Amino acid sequence: MNNEFGNNMNETQYEDMRQQLNTLKKKLGAQEIINDHLIRRTMRNQVNSISRRYYLVMALCILMIPYTYWCFIKLCNLTIPFWIGTSIFMLICGIATYINNRKISDPGMMNHNLVEARRKVASAKKFEVDWLKFGIPAVIVWLGWFVYELYQHNSSEMTEGILWGGCIGAIIGTILGIKVHMRTQQKYQDIIDQIEDLTDDDK
Repeated sequence: MNNEFGNNMNETQYEDMRQQLNTLKKKLGAQEIINDHLIRRTMRNQVNSISRRYYLVMALCILMIPYTYWCFIKLCNLTIPFWIGTSIFMLICGIATYINNRKISDPGMMNHNLVEARRKVASAKKFEVDWLKFGIPAVIVWLGWFVYELYQHNSSEMTEGILWGGCIGAIIGTILGIKVHMRTQQKYQDIIDQIEDLTDDDK
């Protein structure tokens, strides 16, 4: 009799423990799903932030074409070839930004294959670094052409004023550009690290 009672107690305790374990597993599974969704949402927000920056750059590249016509031709008395060269450079910048933005602009990129998402993000991150290899020398050449144009087609007093204004603008633009570039690179790296954390957990 006592043995039967003891066996029944053991079975009851075992059943309770099994149910508690199943409940704990369900809670842990639900928590993992919630964490996964939160991380994916964070990554989407980071990608959207980068994409908005790219759209702003593309808009500025387009707007700079008519603005530089007014500034260089009408105001500074520079040549049409210089304005055309500047416009071409702006278009190249805009097209390059558009191409890189397409790699990360898929709204569902973070909802599907994270390995493919990581490849696209890493490719966009590398493209930004590689772009500097063209962009920095191109800006240096453009600045040299700009100074040449100023001295060829303006009085010395006007040239000096425009040159100082251009140098100050170039310094401010360079500082802001480096900050934005570094911030974007950090966001890309954060996304890559988060994807690697998720994919490592799935293994």
